[in-house]
Amino acid sequence: MSETHHQTVDTKVAGGPHPYHMVQPSAWPAMGSVAALITALGAVHFMHGGTPLFMICGLILVLATMFVWWRDVVHEAQGEHAHTAVVRQGLRYAVGLFIASEVMFFVAFFWAFFNSGLLVNPTITQWPPAAIHPMEVWGIPFLNTCILLSSGLAVNWAHHSLRHGNRQGLIQGLGVAVVLGFLFLGLQGYEYGHAAFGFREGVYPSIFFMATGFHGFHVFVGACFLTVNFFRARRGDFTPSQHVGFEAAAWYWHFVDVVWIFLFVWIYWWGSTANLPAVAG
Repeated sequence: MSETHHQTVDTKVAGGPHPYHMVQPSAWPAMGSVAALITALGAVHFMHGGTPLFMICGLILVLATMFVWWRDVVHEAQGEHAHTAVVRQGLRYAVGLFIASEVMFFVAFFWAFFNSGLLVNPTITQWPPAAIHPMEVWGIPFLNTCILLSSGLAVNWAHHSLRHGNRQGLIQGLGVAVVLGFLFLGLQGYEYGHAAFGFREGVYPSIFFMATGFHGFHVFVGACFLTVNFFRARRGDFTPSQHVGFEAAAWYWHFVDVVWIFLFVWIYWWGSTANLPAVAG
């Protein structure tokens, strides 16, 4: 097929005499915003002793939004052939900017942690506080570190296989990554259930649960993203030259890996052993 014919196909499926995709009106962004709001309000209500029902309903709506939105995007790529080379490049930029915004989201939690951990906050005289018994660093947290890093290697395995046309390796790598991702979440849930401190027992527990909990939510979203890619790989959607959906999932998953390394080093390890004394006045 000639380059001219490629360009004709690109402009035709993009909806006009250009290679860009004119997105159809969608209710899913609004639905996602409402779902996120219900989840957040439900979580606050639950943390203050209320029922978890609202939070669960919000999470179900989040999952429903993810399903229908991914369904439409996959249809755009596979059914409408609307993801031209220009569109795919734009999607890469969008994912990169999204991950950059997520980095700043977690920077806020680290900032709050160091504000207390380095005794910048004058009301903090010891870190971790004397009443807090931190998590055992070399138990579940270290095991989860190994699991999450292994899942990142599995994603690299899948990516390498995809680029070399090895569909079986792609499917196997994604399958391993998905299993390890959900295993991580199961162990983190077990860790939370056996924590020696509660969410409302001071600054340390609040920052700990907010930072690691939001990371856990990102792991959940990333594992769902990889699951979608697993089934798309089985269906044969990806080719060595066109797999921007897989690239987005891989970038997001590696971002989750890197954030966890910082969480493990600073909040689990350093944060449980710093034991900084009060600064003499």
